[in-house]
Amino acid sequence: MSSAHIGLLAGMLIGLAAIIGGFAGFLLVTALGAIGLVLGRVVDGELDLGGMTRGKGRDRA
Repeated sequence: MSSAHIGLLAGMLIGLAAIIGGFAGFLLVTALGAIGLVLGRVVDGELDLGGMTRGKGRDRA
């Protein structure tokens, strides 16, 4: 199982533990699952968030 899958599962379990039932619970589980998936893909090296942290067109030496 890849880190992305583990992250997705962990996010969903945390969401279920935080709040159970109702539409708000569904939204929370979905959001935490998506965050877990993104973090897992970063750990796997499939997603690079470096472009979001660097300024456009600036070289910082």
